[in-house]
Amino acid sequence: MTNVQQFHLPDVGEGLTEAEIVTWLVAAGDVVEVNQILVEIETAKSLVELPSPFAGEVTELHAEPGDTVEVGKPIISIATAGATTPTPSIPEARPATEDEPKLLVGYGAKETSGRRRRRGAATPAPAAATPAPAAATPAPAAATPAPAAVRSGPVRCKPPVRKLAKVLGVDLAEVTPTGLDGIVTRADVLAASTKTPDVMPPPAVAESSVDEIRIPIKGVRKHTAAAMVSSAFTAPHVTEFVTLDITATMELRERLASRRDMKDVKLSPLTFIARAFLRAMERTPSSNSRWDEEAQEIVQLRDINLGIAAATPRGLVVPNIRAAQRLSLAELADAIADLATTARAGRTTPEAMSHGTATISNFGVFGVDTGTPILNPGETVILGVGTISRRPWVVGEGVDERIEPRWVTTLALSFDHRVMDGQQGSELLADTAAVLRDPALAVL
Repeated sequence: MTNVQQFHLPDVGEGLTEAEIVTWLVAAGDVVEVNQILVEIETAKSLVELPSPFAGEVTELHAEPGDTVEVGKPIISIATAGATTPTPSIPEARPATEDEPKLLVGYGAKETSGRRRRRGAATPAPAAATPAPAAATPAPAAATPAPAAVRSGPVRCKPPVRKLAKVLGVDLAEVTPTGLDGIVTRADVLAASTKTPDVMPPPAVAESSVDEIRIPIKGVRKHTAAAMVSSAFTAPHVTEFVTLDITATMELRERLASRRDMKDVKLSPLTFIARAFLRAMERTPSSNSRWDEEAQEIVQLRDINLGIAAATPRGLVVPNIRAAQRLSLAELADAIADLATTARAGRTTPEAMSHGTATISNFGVFGVDTGTPILNPGETVILGVGTISRRPWVVGEGVDERIEPRWVTTLALSFDHRVMDGQQGSELLADTAAVLRDPALAVL
């Protein structure tokens, strides 16, 4: 006896209401196991992988790549062996029984150690309990040069490959798979096509006329836009600037980079700027606070969860480093490097972007001298870092005054004027600049 179970889109964190289907890793007819990754979705914050709460055969996909689905709506149906209690709308809330494998703890960044099971790699027992009708096996399978074990069930390939095969008029049952576990790849379809390979599915971006291209506002871009509008019209922003000589910090960076214990540490200038900012924030406690409108209170926080704004193909994300003020210079450098690598790969989890208390935006990497950064919602301060370049600078005093080439940058500090007044904001920025001019001040 089989029972068809529906897997509903869960809330993967922070009360998200919808997500976009990015890539299905299974297709109708595939046999899946509990915890096997089914689909990649894009939330308003990051790319997330969803594991299967059931073991059985996929009977239907309820959404296509590119579709936006509300939390609680079904996305996939799986036929399981035996009578099973229907799953609730939010499957991760369902406790596992002693006989049932527990679901993966949380969603998000995948492990690279091979924990992910490939499609069709399930043991043959579930398939025997749910036999497919004889018509499910293509008639010309005997003439197909692929091994019998590969061609004995439904054709395995990802939805974009199926779509390409449809456009090119390729019968997938006639294609020899070269992918792992007998999966038909894009190259296999192109090799089997008799049409010109430049006949491709239309792009996801809709063209309304020859003069314009319309790009849907969704995912990270949609979330960022809403958050920035809310922040700009909720917190009264004040932005102050300082241009300074950071030659001493750059020279310290070179000396530390040559140390044997630092040879594997990526000591970027941003690491030293972050360290100076953290030190200044510790000396200005009001900067690590949030405005509680409902309680009419200013809440000062013990730890500084430092966010680093990162530009990704899906838009701006701001993951944060927890209790960053407690880290050594090497630990802070490693944390920033790991954060950037994860963000560029699109694997930042919603949890990593929650509970930030302050942010640094390094727009200097784009060759920009300065700007007016907008506060991350719920935070009181954000530091913008301009490009670091060699410029002529006046050094010395009196008869020793001269012009020399120095390392110079501009810092821009935006703060919430409800929480900090002008004096506190100015002192925070001046203290950050002072530590960068003379790194020895960090020990005070």
